[in-house]
Order: sequence, then C-alpha cells, then structure tokens
Amino acid sequence: MINVDAFDLLATAVLLLNERGHVEQANAAAEDLFGRSRKQLQGLSAATLFGHPETVQSSIDRAVGGQFADVRQLSSLRRAGESVEVTVTTVSLTGQTWPVLIEAREIEQRVLADRNHRLVEEITAHRELLRNLAHEVKNPLGGLRGAAQLLEAELPDAALTEYTQVIISEADRLQVLVDRLSGPQRVPLSARPVNIHEVCERVCALIQAEFRDKVTLVRDYDASMPDLEGDAARLMQAVLNVTRNAAQELAVQRVSADTPAPQITLRTRVARQVMLAHRQHRLALVLAIIDNGPGVPEAIRDRIFHPLVTARPGGTGLGLSLAQDFVQQHGGIIEFESRPRHTEFRLVLPMEQRP
Repeated sequence: MINVDAFDLLATAVLLLNERGHVEQANAAAEDLFGRSRKQLQGLSAATLFGHPETVQSSIDRAVGGQFADVRQLSSLRRAGESVEVTVTTVSLTGQTWPVLIEAREIEQRVLADRNHRLVEEITAHRELLRNLAHEVKNPLGGLRGAAQLLEAELPDAALTEYTQVIISEADRLQVLVDRLSGPQRVPLSARPVNIHEVCERVCALIQAEFRDKVTLVRDYDASMPDLEGDAARLMQAVLNVTRNAAQELAVQRVSADTPAPQITLRTRVARQVMLAHRQHRLALVLAIIDNGPGVPEAIRDRIFHPLVTARPGGTGLGLSLAQDFVQQHGGIIEFESRPRHTEFRLVLPMEQRP
C-alpha cells in the first residue's frame, strides 16, 4: 500500500484522487506548486486546478477505467495571478486506496526557452519562404496591372472599362498583400526609452474608436514599471495587432445568456530571471492581453504565429505573425495559452538594454 508520508520527501507535486477525480491527499510540494494548503486542496476536482481542465479530466477518467498505466501532457496553472507551465502525469493505480495519482512538475525556464527558440526558428523559416514567394509574384503582378491599364486606354466602349477596373483593383489589393508578406524589412530599431503604459493607452484609444461599445477594456497596470528600451512604433504595432485580433473575435461571437460581456484586459507585470533566446535576463516586462472569448481553435494552436494562418473569415493571418516578428526584434517572445473564456497572449520583453 502507498505510504502517503513518503510523498512529502519528493520535490514534485503529488495528488491522490478518488474515483470522481477529487483530491483526497496532497504532498508538501503540491502545496508549494498550487499555492494552497492540503486542507484547501482536499475535495477539489483535480482537473480544475489546471488549464484545459477537460483534457486533464479525460485522462483522469481513463485512468479510473484502467485504460492506461500513465500518460504525460503539457498544461498550465494559475498561481498568484500568474500562469505557470507544468507537465502533468496521470497514473492509474491498482490495488490501492486511491485509483489515480497525478504528478505535476513545473517546467524549467530552460525547457521553455528551448521551446520558444524552436518556435522562433520555425516562424523565421516560414517567413523567409513567403518573402521569397512575394518577391517572385511582385514583377508579374505589376505587369498584369500595366497591361490592364493599356487595354483600358484602347477599349472602344467606355462601358467595358468596368472589367479592366476589376483587374486593376484586384492587382492593387494583391500588391498590398505582397508588400505585407515582403516586410517588415530588417531596418535597425529606433530604440529609446518607452513607457509601455503609454503604448497600451494609445492602443486602447484606437480599439475603443474602432469597436466602441462592443468590447470593454480593462487596465491592470503595474505602476512601478520602469521604461523599456525599444522602438515605440513597432511595440505599439505589436500590441495593437494582438489586441485588435482579440477584439475582432469578441465582436463576432454569438451572444447568448451564457456568454459574458466581451472584455479585454491589458495587464503589465515585471518578471525576474527570465530566459529569452538562450540568455538569462534579470528583469523582463510581461504584457498580458487577456480576452474572455471562445478561445483559439485547437486546429491552429501550434501554427497561430505562422504567416497566413487564421480561423477568421476574411482574415489575412498576418497580424500575429508581424507582432511576433516585432517582439523578437526586441529580443523577446510572444507566448499564449487559451481555453474557452480565457485566452492570454503574453508579450515578454527584456528590460535591460541590449548590447
């Protein structure tokens, strides 16, 4: 039989669950990880302690049914108002008082840094491919527009210009898209001290002007936040792209009695000892943009920052890609987590001046 007291010697969080998936025992490491005492943990549904509770609950149900020995998955949890990335291992127990054991371990900063580095390399490769493609399209597109203009000048019937105007307007529309795929050009950052809250306020003003009363904006600022060394224009565009993307999703969601009032929260915090691009930073700025919409579709979560990836009809799929590019130019990264009624994009930027 399991010796519960022995679990207190472990450095990883351990929860013992009953057949309903509720916590009956927790070790000392679990108290530290979840920021709750054992008494507070006991009786809670274990799945609700994590992000994407439906996925964790599915693993618990299968473990109770003895469908596997153990399964590991990535998840997250909320602690002191911050999101913590964790690995969750669900173990099916036989012949024990408790049918399920959950082990949760906080993912080390270096593991997160490696994952972010791979994301950067992957996005860079996709972006370079699209830039090359845009370059190849640009010349024939200009020729197509020029030919349409020449044809229009030779038409005997003015009514026929309607067709050449369609060709010209569509060529112009494609030219704008090609230009966006070709950029942003790698010009040096125009770095100077930037107050991130001034950037947020300008973005809020633009969102309110565009969406008016369709979306409520909430500010949760750390007033002690020092200035950030960066390019104000690019940082503003990055914040605007992420916030507008959230507002567009909220504005078109289907309203029902169970749907909360559309809301976006902009929250700033200072993080310490953050690993970015394989470099340890003493201080980092974390700007979280949180909305209570339906969440990012599962099908595109792994590709959400790739160019041309979008789930919104009529969307170009360039907003988040460009935002990620601008933040990466500052040595930072955009991370996200999403579940129904809580989608959070975090812009993480080093605060010390780059060499």
